[in-house]
Amino acid sequence: MDSIAAPATLDDPLYYLRNFETVLRWVSHCHGDLLDDAERAFVAGVAAQPVAARALLTRMVMRKGELFRADKLRYPEIGPAMPALASLEAAGWVRRDGDLTLDDLFRLYTKAELGRALAPRLAAAGLDRHGRKADWLATLAEHPPAPRPLPAWDPEGHLPPAWWLTVMPVCERLRLMFFGNLYQSWSEFVLAELGTFRYERVRLDATTRPYRHRADLDAWLAVHACRERFEAGEPVEAVAADLPDGDTGNPWVEERRHKLRYKLARQWEREDQLERAEALYAQCRHPDARARRLRVLERRGEYRAALALASEAAAAPESEAERQQLGRLLPRLHRKLDLPRPVSTPPPATEQWSLTLPVSRLMRAGSVEGAVAEHFHREDAPVCYVENTLFTGLFGLLCWEAVFAPLPGAFFHPFQSGPADLHGPDFLARRRERFAAAFADLDSGRHRRRILDTFRRKYGTQSPFVHWGALSEPLLELALDCIPATHLARHGERLLADIKANRAGLPDLIQFFPARGEYRMIEVKGPGDRLQDNQRRWLAYFAEQGMPAVVCKVAWEAG
Repeated sequence: MDSIAAPATLDDPLYYLRNFETVLRWVSHCHGDLLDDAERAFVAGVAAQPVAARALLTRMVMRKGELFRADKLRYPEIGPAMPALASLEAAGWVRRDGDLTLDDLFRLYTKAELGRALAPRLAAAGLDRHGRKADWLATLAEHPPAPRPLPAWDPEGHLPPAWWLTVMPVCERLRLMFFGNLYQSWSEFVLAELGTFRYERVRLDATTRPYRHRADLDAWLAVHACRERFEAGEPVEAVAADLPDGDTGNPWVEERRHKLRYKLARQWEREDQLERAEALYAQCRHPDARARRLRVLERRGEYRAALALASEAAAAPESEAERQQLGRLLPRLHRKLDLPRPVSTPPPATEQWSLTLPVSRLMRAGSVEGAVAEHFHREDAPVCYVENTLFTGLFGLLCWEAVFAPLPGAFFHPFQSGPADLHGPDFLARRRERFAAAFADLDSGRHRRRILDTFRRKYGTQSPFVHWGALSEPLLELALDCIPATHLARHGERLLADIKANRAGLPDLIQFFPARGEYRMIEVKGPGDRLQDNQRRWLAYFAEQGMPAVVCKVAWEAG
């Protein structure tokens, strides 16, 4: 982690201020050309404020909302809040003359305080002063008064003053520049310092940032605002009308824009606004948009249009998942149009086992997977519950350097658990030589040392592929004794073909046979449980590649 962005020690009572100032320095260093004059003035102005004012500003920025009671801003390391607030008010960063809504008032003050301040209003509404605060708000909100300053709500001065933080938009933009998103919060610094999370150290500088132009940030924030409106329940039509149109050329913005477009179309589909949904899906580059559009066309009875689009998709499917869906859709469309059934090749069969176990074993094991593992486990043939962790973890350890390569736009702050372009279309292409070097170790037999050495050196460091709690050195050694390098290569190749889809769906259990250096994977299905699509795809691939896997269907003994 670059020293410019290292978290402050928690022994410092002003650690949060140090971390906030770190973000300001980082943004000025790496994104200075993206700041406007007001933002540069804010960054410079923070440094000029007294320590207490800077600390209180940081506390307010890191708390929820933009409206605060002065008497609740109590921090021992800062001292009295009013001198600090006065300094911030002089800078124009807080104010106390804003209008409060009814909701603001009820959110900010207690029932006892409101009972005194609003006594005439409560009486006029026929409300019992000893009633519930929520009932007061519900009744008053039926005819809500217009927003007004605090003295207009409370002429006799019963309520402590309220302060508005006016610089949250600037601070949110700075946070976006630092993290590249708005779902990570300032607490990342604290979690890193506590050791709760460890992150890979990747070289960071101005060339790695995800946003090249200020317009990129403006577009990202516009998409984010639309998403918040949609999640707050605003009508799809209103949000869709304001969603930025036209390709920005920035992959991070475009990914979020098309993801929101997909969600809007999906909501229209749920509301049976099928014509609108189909039109929006047609404009969407989300990976699942074409499949949803086909479903909508089928629901509308536009079978010929659906067949034309499905045939186009079948010629160049975007993923194995889409190919699987088309395998179901095309015969259905042909049947509805009285066309000959298309020729298809069934996937390779997977061996099926049937197993009947006593219910007592389920009770003892705690899960159906545990009961099956206990049934097959032997001292010379141990069974482990690994699901999506073992093969994917071996891949992540083998390819650590490739995954964490310091490429432009992949890492842009020190708190990333993986590259930002992990699910991007160019993820593999940009790292092809690095992955080839890691896979070459599988050919030469050097992979064992590389995997175990990475496990020891990087243990606990965040990774999109390695789930440390599910792995141990003995498990890795056992797996490397029994799983051929060629099978690890085949798994890695398929994982890289579609990381988002293929990180899941792997079998629940693995059984090792160390004496003969073999293994088998076991997918467990209890009564009424069916194979999911991603599981079917993995099992078909295993069968094609000669990788041993079975499906074990479990029933319970009567009584």
